Amino acid sequence: MALKICLIGRPAIVADSGGEQFLRSHQAWALLGRLVLQKRPIDRRRLAGELFPETRDPLGALRWCLGAIRKTLGAPETLRGDPVQLNFPPDTEVDVWRINEPDFDISEAGEFLEGVEPRCSPELSTWLLVERERIAGLVEGHIRNRVLANLSSGNARGAIKFAELGARLRPYDEGAHILLVKSLAEAGRHEAAAQHIDNTQRVFTAELGEKPSAALWSAGRRAVSAPPVGVRSEAVAVSLLESGLAAVAAGSVEAGIDCLRRSIAVAESSSSRELVASTTFELGAALVHSLRGYDDEGAVLLQRATTIALECGAQATAAKALRELGYVEALAGRRPSAEHFLDEALKLAEDLETLAGIYAVKGFNLVDWGRVKEGLAHYEISLSHARQTRSRRREIWSLGLGAWGLLKADRLGDAEHWLANCLELVDEQNWIAFKPWPTAVQAEVRLRQQVDPSAIRETLEGAFALSCQIGDPCWEAATARVIGLTHLAEDHYDVATEWLSQARARCLKQTDRFAALLVAIISDQMNMSVKTGLLKDARGFARELIPCAARAHMDREVRLATAVLAL
Repeated sequence: MALKICLIGRPAIVADSGGEQFLRSHQAWALLGRLVLQKRPIDRRRLAGELFPETRDPLGALRWCLGAIRKTLGAPETLRGDPVQLNFPPDTEVDVWRINEPDFDISEAGEFLEGVEPRCSPELSTWLLVERERIAGLVEGHIRNRVLANLSSGNARGAIKFAELGARLRPYDEGAHILLVKSLAEAGRHEAAAQHIDNTQRVFTAELGEKPSAALWSAGRRAVSAPPVGVRSEAVAVSLLESGLAAVAAGSVEAGIDCLRRSIAVAESSSSRELVASTTFELGAALVHSLRGYDDEGAVLLQRATTIALECGAQATAAKALRELGYVEALAGRRPSAEHFLDEALKLAEDLETLAGIYAVKGFNLVDWGRVKEGLAHYEISLSHARQTRSRRREIWSLGLGAWGLLKADRLGDAEHWLANCLELVDEQNWIAFKPWPTAVQAEVRLRQQVDPSAIRETLEGAFALSCQIGDPCWEAATARVIGLTHLAEDHYDVATEWLSQARARCLKQTDRFAALLVAIISDQMNMSVKTGLLKDARGFARELIPCAARAHMDREVRLATAVLAL
């Protein structure tokens, strides 16, 4: 008899006849979830301690619980032994095992073990919190990808269905509302899009105390004007594309974005699908890299560019668009999704410069995933390709972000060498907007090398001021964080607290935040509280850190925060 074990949403066990079996005990559902998600069997004493810490006979309670699950499953041979072996019947289907499969019904997904709140140990409570966040992140990533896929194929109605689900699951996530507004606008439902913008603004203002960003309004915009009479559409589109890219490169971002938007509208009236793919890609990439808070609209355009490019055989454009989609996902901490996009990009890449970019983003994703050695190897490949093609900005990016990985690997000498090369190239290329990042990482390396904190701080404060002038919240947060660490090294705890708080606030200013940087900042706040003996504060930061790190697939930070909760 086929069985379906449903643990995402309201938990249930469903027979092939369609009838549902329910476990009455919250402890039993928690036990089943714990066993299903473990990579290796767990011994009975540990399970009993986690589930029944206050019970007189925890092993007896565990035996009763296992028996109740076996009875509900109708499979007496399951959940036997010590450690406990699953041994489910061969035709058993478990939803959490299938979440990454293409035919998984994401529309029915909810919270992991929804409504289950067992009376258990702090260790199991933390495990349940982490798994809920991890699975929620996977579900939301799949929903997001299905919205993008439907929009890119012109199925706006299908996109609305998934976008509504995403907004319902994450009511205070501006990115989810941007995708819904974009879907409504693409379907021609402009009044509904405008109404949703108004509703979202009211909810955000009432519940969060602030309005959504301009990206929400931008997502609802209508199509722009047609080309001038008597001029070929292709020529106008190329002219607008070149003008837009030049304006963005010169720092006139809004004017450049407007030109790029118009270039798509004109390209769509031409006969060249490759031009449509190219203009759509360039606008998507510009929204991601040049205009803060627009990653969601950028992702929609990048997915569309990928689809159009593949349809017309423009593999090079598709590879670049997939690379940028991978970057968006990696920045947000949606690591499996990022890996998927980047692997697809590698299959299509045709030149070393494109490969340099893909390997750089793969390194970025893997390092923050905790796969540091593997990530650094990808940065090395990226640097080799960038140097062969003299792609200086690619080289700068890989050196600067790769040094963050070397710092995590405690390879301080190598990090110092990479950063010196990076900053030299930054000055040579006059890429001032990138300079605060390598400056911040270099300062943290030197702090680890026991250099005088006050000597480090002068350069850092200049980088922080530059970040503020540029208006880049990510770089503002990165430099403010390390300034805080310099004060912490001198035991200036009040000043360090203020700088770390400021770093966190700046990191959170936009929806497209650097997830790993936010995790690092909260980790610093937690560690400083431990160092100063403020254990209550430390536990508070740990409770904030665990869901944030779990969603970003940063298991090491989850473990460290869990240990602090036990203090």
